[in-house]
Amino acid sequence: MLHVKLICFLLFLAGVNLVACSSGGSDDRFVYSGFTGRNLTLDGAAVITRTGLLELTNGTLRKKAHAIHPVQFHFRSPSASSTAAARSFSTSFVFGILCPDADACGHGIVFFVAPSEYNFAAAFPSQYLGLFNNISNGDAANHIFGVELDTDQNNEFRDIDGNHVGVDINSLNSIEASSAGYYDDSNDHGFHNLTLASHEAKQVWVDYNGTSKQINVAMAPLRTAKPARPLLSCTYDLSTVLLTDKPYMVGFSSATGSFDSKHYVLGWSFAMDGSAPPIDIDKLPKLPRFAPKKRPKLVEIIPPIATAALIVAVGIVSFLLIRRRMRYTELREDWEVEFGPHRFSYKDLLHATDGFKSKNLIGAGGFGRVYKGVLPLSKSEIAVKKVSHDSKQGMKEFIAEVVSIGRLQHRNLVQLLGYCRRKGELLLVYDYMSNGSLDKHLYSDKQILGWGQRFQIIKGIASALLYLHEEWEKVIIHRDIKTSNVLLDSEMNSRLGDFGLARLYDRGEDPQTTHVVGTIGYLAPELGRSSKATPLTDIFAFGIFILEVTCGRRPIVQAPQGGEDQRNPVLLVDWVLEHWHDGSITDTVDAKLHGNYNIDEVCLVLKLGLLCAHPLSNARPTIRQVIKYLNGDMAMPDLTPTHQSFETLTLMQNQGFDSYVMSSYPSSMASTSTISNLSAQK
Repeated sequence: MLHVKLICFLLFLAGVNLVACSSGGSDDRFVYSGFTGRNLTLDGAAVITRTGLLELTNGTLRKKAHAIHPVQFHFRSPSASSTAAARSFSTSFVFGILCPDADACGHGIVFFVAPSEYNFAAAFPSQYLGLFNNISNGDAANHIFGVELDTDQNNEFRDIDGNHVGVDINSLNSIEASSAGYYDDSNDHGFHNLTLASHEAKQVWVDYNGTSKQINVAMAPLRTAKPARPLLSCTYDLSTVLLTDKPYMVGFSSATGSFDSKHYVLGWSFAMDGSAPPIDIDKLPKLPRFAPKKRPKLVEIIPPIATAALIVAVGIVSFLLIRRRMRYTELREDWEVEFGPHRFSYKDLLHATDGFKSKNLIGAGGFGRVYKGVLPLSKSEIAVKKVSHDSKQGMKEFIAEVVSIGRLQHRNLVQLLGYCRRKGELLLVYDYMSNGSLDKHLYSDKQILGWGQRFQIIKGIASALLYLHEEWEKVIIHRDIKTSNVLLDSEMNSRLGDFGLARLYDRGEDPQTTHVVGTIGYLAPELGRSSKATPLTDIFAFGIFILEVTCGRRPIVQAPQGGEDQRNPVLLVDWVLEHWHDGSITDTVDAKLHGNYNIDEVCLVLKLGLLCAHPLSNARPTIRQVIKYLNGDMAMPDLTPTHQSFETLTLMQNQGFDSYVMSSYPSSMASTSTISNLSAQK
């Protein structure tokens, strides 16, 4: 009977020893090849499934979980000095992360070594992986070491990507990190990427050498041997983190945040002062699979068809609504609120112009297209100009100028009513001028302007320039005075329009240098040198305008038949000057008038045009003086026509206008004097 009891006792000891061996064989090591019946400390969402999986999270949003080995460890001996090195340790574990979408996964798993009294209650179930919060992250008082398997990229932690492995010290700002993968020893020794949330189990090895202070982390697919080359390696003295007089717990932490994900640990081993025991891969539980239940055929067929039909119907309705909305979509920014009264809705302009149909097109050119329209409510006639624009730079300043010009009130200015912005277009809204542009009347035989009308047109534009240059609150330089920008209302009154190139500046200030803009033939010679538009450059263009209205000729024309060199252009100003020099200035008057004009007014206007178009800016009159000359309130200065004073084309070439003249009239550079071309015309 005694022998029987002895045998039973020995068998009991053997059984206890077997259990101890399965858990590591000592207090400093353990191995779990599956977790069925294991006495782990669990909190949060963590459970052990009936199949032996350690399930940290189950897909519930904003959940955290912790699983901790029940035995604690001293990573530095309690009797050791404060300078003693931390002990070596090693761990290995097999994990799996399941997500419906690998690009929108929860926040991963972290293996940690933490003080026994560390409180996880304040940790956030989000990007902090259930380990820290926004205050404790980075606190040296944490005394925590961890290795994270992170499936989400967080800029606040300077994560390298959304699929990485990192070494953490008291913080989720990893001291070393690498994209998940491994170095294949059996093939090409090259690096192979691994996706942490791939529904496939993978194994991780973490080793710390207390002597060399080396931390190595390796990973590989399941049933692949531990790679000789670790995924990442760094040197860090953990004796600065792990305290001498504290027991430490080891375990796993995880969190889902705002994403559907499940985190599993299939097996785990750990050892102090040596390599972690091998995990028996064949005994590991299987990761769950997302397998749909078998359903009747009809149940499988109807939902997809109904869903597809619903999607198509919603798509069609959405397309129609979006198309309708985009038809009226405007570009509107917060800073435009201050310009509100000058802003038209695109819908109103679309209706006013009948959808910008070609039948309402009243003008087109390099500036864009102009359409006639009638506003729906007021029934006012408008002209809408569509021009392209770049809204990234300068648009706020441009709109400010548009609105400023919109405040101008003068009988000889086309009223700018407002604007609208839509995608790459800027729409400017003006009063409609029923008789169109002046150039169409000058160069058409259908409706010939009499001299009285022409004289009033000249005086009207002079009055508009006086308002712009001297009478408004700021100085406005138009920069593009020409016959095509002068419009005629229903009573044939002239109105200066198109302020697209205009520049404003405060009185007393010096106008800034800009790019040379305008129209060839109306550009003052000094612009080629200084690029600075001034009121006197407007006066030059006005002088050309006066001559064009009086003579019925373009500012630059080809030499008439019989000239010495018909390839070269002739400037209108030089042609008029030549006739004045020869005493035949009235021969320059538009032949369409058939001599029906006031000779004194004609001579005054022609001489005034020459004076305004003088090549030297300081010889030109101001616009106020021009008004006095036209009204007979001041006598014109006594001018002497000399070739040298008015050889404008030659002067323009010398002042830097070669590129402008050559681009439109390439043969003009061959001429050194315009007057030589005119001698053959007499």
